[in-house]
Amino acid sequence: MTPLFAFGLGWPEIMGILVIVLVLFGAKKVPELMKGLGSGIKEFKKASRDVQEELHRSVEDEPAPTRPAAPQPPTSTVAQAPQDPKS
Repeated sequence: MTPLFAFGLGWPEIMGILVIVLVLFGAKKVPELMKGLGSGIKEFKKASRDVQEELHRSVEDEPAPTRPAAPQPPTSTVAQAPQDPKS
C-alpha cells in the first residue's frame, strides 16, 4: 500500500491533481517544480538518516555507569560566636 492510498487518494484523484497542477503552472514549469520537490525530499531523507545515525552512535557510545564514590564521614564544624572588637 503506498502512502497516497493511505490518505484515501485513488488513481482518479491523483490524475485530477496532476491535471490541475499542469493547468496552473504550465508544461514548462512542472519539471522544475518536480525537480525542486525531489531534491527537497532527498535532503529531508538525508537529514533524517543523519539524525538516526547520530542517535544510534550516542546509544552505542554511552559510557558504562560508574560506581558512586564511598561516602565521606561527616566532618563536624563548630560555629564560633563573633568576637566583639571592643574587648
